[in-house]
Amino acid sequence: MQILAALFIDDMAMRQVPGPATRIDLTGVQFSGPAPEPLPFTWTPHLCVLIHCPPDHKAFSALTVEFELDGEQVARNVQPLQIEPGRFGRQLVRPEITFETLGTVYAHCSIDGGAPVSVPYTMLPPVEG
Repeated sequence: MQILAALFIDDMAMRQVPGPATRIDLTGVQFSGPAPEPLPFTWTPHLCVLIHCPPDHKAFSALTVEFELDGEQVARNVQPLQIEPGRFGRQLVRPEITFETLGTVYAHCSIDGGAPVSVPYTMLPPVEG
């Protein structure tokens, strides 16, 4: 299996279109944002991982996502994948990350221990007023 993209999002919805196709609508794709409250706080983002299973691949694998902040692992998620060969899938990962200081979280996503796809999210100072 192959990771096509990993994105922090606000929401996603599945939508049927004519024929056998399906659409995934992603809203609020983001790479940074203001802290929701003063430090310290716990953040629970939506990370959407889009995956393709080649026609000649087995239908079962494992997705691992390790979240790193300032060089330290702050959360980890491992979940099974089942995607029909030749098809696409998506997995939603919802970690709980405690911010003691502002900084950039890196989500390192891999399938069966393969090369990771990394996506950053930078937590900015809260917006005043």
